[in-house]
Amino acid sequence: MVILSEPRYPSICPAAARTSFVSGLLSSLIAFGLVACGGGSSSLSTARYAVLYSFGSNSSDGATPEAGLIQGSDGNLYGTTSNGGANGGGTVFSVSPSSGTETVLYSFAGDRTDGGDPQAELLQGSDGDLYGTTYTGGAHGDGTIFKVSPTSGAETVLFSFSGGSSELASGLIQGSDGNLYGTTFFGGSNNDGTIFMFLPSSGAETVLYSFTFGSSDGANPTAGVIQGSDGNLYGTTPAGGAYGNGTIFKVSPSSGIETVLYSFEGGSSDGAQPHGGLIQGTDGNLYGVTWEGGTYGNGTVFTFSPIGGVETVLYSFIGGSTDGANPSGRLIQGSDGELYGMTTYGGANDEGTVFELSASGGVETVLHSFAGGTSDGKLPAAGLVQGSDGKLYGTTTYGGANNAGTVFVLSRQ
Repeated sequence: MVILSEPRYPSICPAAARTSFVSGLLSSLIAFGLVACGGGSSSLSTARYAVLYSFGSNSSDGATPEAGLIQGSDGNLYGTTSNGGANGGGTVFSVSPSSGTETVLYSFAGDRTDGGDPQAELLQGSDGDLYGTTYTGGAHGDGTIFKVSPTSGAETVLFSFSGGSSELASGLIQGSDGNLYGTTFFGGSNNDGTIFMFLPSSGAETVLYSFTFGSSDGANPTAGVIQGSDGNLYGTTPAGGAYGNGTIFKVSPSSGIETVLYSFEGGSSDGAQPHGGLIQGTDGNLYGVTWEGGTYGNGTVFTFSPIGGVETVLYSFIGGSTDGANPSGRLIQGSDGELYGMTTYGGANDEGTVFELSASGGVETVLHSFAGGTSDGKLPAAGLVQGSDGKLYGTTTYGGANNAGTVFVLSRQ
């Protein structure tokens, strides 16, 4: 989760200040990177790009989406906005990928009876409902786990986080056991974040693991976990570890035993502060991004072998006007086998980029440089989704006709 710098949050970066990841209540992370590929070359491709929808079109519309999209079983795109809606507490929305028509499915109240300010991606459960988390609201004011019907828009608060045990939750995954898993930035026995399990059948939440900031453990995860092909849960923390620059970890969903697999070194030879979590590629390796570190200090794309325990920097972002800088969202592996993602800054207008990276050779191509203004989005904070039509879809937190963020589509055709 990256809380960006316009309307309600403190500025995190324009230009030189970009060496720290600062975000609202997460500003405590300021104090907090084996082979670099050098920069490689970046060039603007002829990818076809269009804004599908601009948020903030009316008083009840959502605004500032900080999470990415999912494609539902009905073919529509679903996501959340952290602001706007009928009550000002954010929304759950759907967008037709063919027409760009947007529908607000639910407006959060943001009070003690409902969640507010959702900042994480949704999950469509095996029952067809949409599941997610909110940053605020709920019985204790520390956020909720909720579900929304994609057909009726009816919402149910399933669980309210309490500050003593967990809060500031990530997006959710549904494990092979049917349970939901996620992380929290704060909370747990050391207030350094947790990995939790939620049982939709009973409404019970269990903290599987509490992080302990220090040299031997990670802390303050900002992305959710994935379930690897071996059944274990894998993720990243942007803080803690041997060098204070974050970790890659795994946790057994049955025992809750956690193992730190890698500590990022930072500096010019390794990435630092991985905020986007992980994916497992078709080769079985794990892939992710770091916000900082690498040859130019603007972040990296890395791969990690869960069997051999070896991390390799595939690409170091150059920044400036020719390349992106500071990636924060999760990567995806496209149907062509390549890696796709976004950077929050850099590119021709320093408003972020969409990029493609060869998983085998580390060759990077900038597919789009966001321009902002009324005709384009800017400052993307999340990852992409590849639709059933092969096109890439995503969100930007700001920009668009009302400077309240956008949904966009991009294809190489």
